[in-house]
Amino acid sequence: MDDRFNVIVSAGSLKATDEPTVHFPHRWTPEGVSVQADFTGGHLLHLAAAGCVLNDLYREAAALSIELLGVRVSAAGGFDIESWRSTGITYTVDVSSSAPAESIAHLIDIVDSVAEIPRAIRQGATVQRIG
Repeated sequence: MDDRFNVIVSAGSLKATDEPTVHFPHRWTPEGVSVQADFTGGHLLHLAAAGCVLNDLYREAAALSIELLGVRVSAAGGFDIESWRSTGITYTVDVSSSAPAESIAHLIDIVDSVAEIPRAIRQGATVQRIG
């Protein structure tokens, strides 16, 4: 994985506790989520993708009656230094659960197809200043 602009979001038993980590409340986890990322535009773009995947893992797991004990999503990528066009984003998912491995693999496949931010990034979008 390209380690430039690397971010990690995690929750539950896989939640990061080391520094520098920022913690946020989270709808689906009582202990909240941990975010490990620098505060740059590239990191924030990748954080949006990773955070969306983490959220959707919890949402879709609940719909499938899969208990998640912990989740960690790492996302990274780079940019062409002349145009600042993304060279792509890659991400990995680690899940702690007592569910069968096949169920977790199915869950991750579902999330990869429905996660809103990765879907939007894959389609491209215009960004326009209006004021």
